[in-house]
Amino acid sequence: MDSSNLTSLPENSVEEQPQQKSQSVSAFDSVPQRPPIQSSSSQKYSPVDWSVYFDKEEDVTIPDSNDVFHVYMAGTEGPVVFCLHGGGYSGLSFALSASKIKEKARVVAMDLRGHGKSLTDNDLDLSIETMCNDVLAVIKALYGDSPPAIVLVGHSMGGSVAVHVAARKSLSSLAGLVVVDVVEGTAMSSLIHMQKILSSRMQHFSSTEKAIEWNVRGGSLRNIDSARVSIPTTLKYDDSKKCYVYRTRLEETEQYWKGWYEGLSDKFLSCPAAKLLLLAGTDRLDRALTIGQMQGKFQMVVVRHTGHAIQAYAPDEFASLIINFISRNRIGPHGIEIPGLRKPAFSKA
Repeated sequence: MDSSNLTSLPENSVEEQPQQKSQSVSAFDSVPQRPPIQSSSSQKYSPVDWSVYFDKEEDVTIPDSNDVFHVYMAGTEGPVVFCLHGGGYSGLSFALSASKIKEKARVVAMDLRGHGKSLTDNDLDLSIETMCNDVLAVIKALYGDSPPAIVLVGHSMGGSVAVHVAARKSLSSLAGLVVVDVVEGTAMSSLIHMQKILSSRMQHFSSTEKAIEWNVRGGSLRNIDSARVSIPTTLKYDDSKKCYVYRTRLEETEQYWKGWYEGLSDKFLSCPAAKLLLLAGTDRLDRALTIGQMQGKFQMVVVRHTGHAIQAYAPDEFASLIINFISRNRIGPHGIEIPGLRKPAFSKA
């Protein structure tokens, strides 16, 4: 299905038209070729603190381990929108969206293993099994044995993790599943190009401002506000090289890539919760999902004129889609709310 054949989309598909316009990239977490960097005002590309968008941050220690996962939180009422970022990103890729979603729901954005401010015994173990265990462990540490209603939202690699967590059916309070721009067919076909793409990106930056500028001017994240808050947490300072390098060594985790996406479409379709698939283009849809969408097994929205990280490229549109999904499926703080039934004596989890 190509982008020019829009009239063939099923009736329950929706297209969004955000104002930001940029080219789409691969369904995998791809990084474009190195663009030229020109001089610019350091203030324009200066980092922005997470507290502008989130209400608090927290380190979650997992019992009987040395693993500590960093989470950002926003909002006080409603279900929990639990956000999982893509490979090479961090929880702050959801920052701008979170500042809008928190008006109607609680938001938790987690730095996955080997990313952001999370620290584990093995940051290179990005197997799908380990990452699923990490997510479930963090949810249990935060909410105990009685978690509130949870809407899992995952972008790219994080979308795969969200699907696999949902497919385990061990999260009793799962009320919704949102997958952002990752489809098994296109992701699997892009794996053979990933090492080349990773090696071709700029590897060293003299400052965080230069890293933000590179991403905005032609890298993986052209929304300047999103870049200013999220890019710094994807970097670390290398004392030996006297420069900033990427925090996550994705090129050393190749053995796990296939496991992220193999069988993903069938697992997504089999999840019993309400489902939403957000795509940056109809070319991403594979055969299994095309059939499933026509059968009404999930809602699909095509967000045009944006990039792979929809939540960062078009945060207002993304937030509206999440809020509408929660409302459409009547997801309250304790699960699906059925009109006509008496509400619990308490409304907050």
